[in-house]
Amino acid sequence: MTEALLDDAGDELAASTSDASLRRTEARSAAIEREIAADPSKFRIMTGDRPTGALHIGHYFGSLANRVRLQDAGVETIILIADYQVITDRDGTGPIRERALGMVADYLAIGIDPARSTIYAHSAVPSLNQLLLPFLSLVTDAELRRNPTVKAELEATGDRPMSGLLLTYPVHQAADILFCKANLVPVGKDQLPHLEQTRVVARRFDERYGRANPAEPVFPQAEALLSKAPTVLGLDGTKMSKTKGNVIEIGMDADTTARLIKKAVTDSDRHITYDPANRPEVSNLLMLAALCTDGDPVAIADEIGDGGGGGLKRVVTEAVNSFFAPIRARRAELSADPGYLLSVLREGNARANAIGEATLDEVRQAMGMVY
Repeated sequence: MTEALLDDAGDELAASTSDASLRRTEARSAAIEREIAADPSKFRIMTGDRPTGALHIGHYFGSLANRVRLQDAGVETIILIADYQVITDRDGTGPIRERALGMVADYLAIGIDPARSTIYAHSAVPSLNQLLLPFLSLVTDAELRRNPTVKAELEATGDRPMSGLLLTYPVHQAADILFCKANLVPVGKDQLPHLEQTRVVARRFDERYGRANPAEPVFPQAEALLSKAPTVLGLDGTKMSKTKGNVIEIGMDADTTARLIKKAVTDSDRHITYDPANRPEVSNLLMLAALCTDGDPVAIADEIGDGGGGGLKRVVTEAVNSFFAPIRARRAELSADPGYLLSVLREGNARANAIGEATLDEVRQAMGMVY
């Protein structure tokens, strides 16, 4: 692999979030949506979550609802519970089994259908993880350290050494996508460098190791489907994060939700307006109410008028609890039957293993490792 090729790959990763590249990605995402409407069978989507804690309403509006939409549109959907990725930046796994099953309950409660979508766990698919070996031969230490996510983690670690697992995190994500030959990945703009790294790995594999079928590469060039969902901030006005404790979990009861929203940050102006630039905390709560009622945040603000923060929080609480009530009821039923949740996960693991073994067979053929 020449130095020029490495430099080109670094340039591609850096350019993946440039204004021009974003405009092209947005235009392509719009075209993909039209293609899905015409023929959803052309696409296989891969997406997923790390079981580091309970899924929250930011996850729901940011990605989960979109997964259900795409599934219902007829797109084959593969959903990863990324249990191995929990330890990329943590000293232990925590109550990972409980969290993984809770994640399955969340998925099913929101409308993921295990008959149409595959839910599987990282650690249960050896063929996926085996792809890391050839994939790691296609990237360099310097290239990984230039990846925006790895770079940010490296800068944030302080005295803590960077683990090999965290350094190779982008390659793990590439394996997640490529093991099942996904050709579409729903992402936010900040995740585009990871997808570009996946495209680089797929292209380099074809260039270095060749093909099982001379007519086509082993791995497709996965495309991004950019999320249209607005970002929902945490109750303190910062990014919603499980580690910050500023989230409303999907499975929380109505009373807990009400208490949390009552503590949400607003401001001293009693007249409620939707002004994201100057009143981000108030505007975030208005957007949350709008998402839950399929309404307009400006119109909701006008209705509240001079009701102040208290009036705003009452509206938001009612909207959130009303919207999530049926999801929470269904989740409670599912959580009461862990045997069923396990059966869903095990069936998904079996499907994922079949997919992964077929891909790994092609990889062995391309690399001349069939004995």
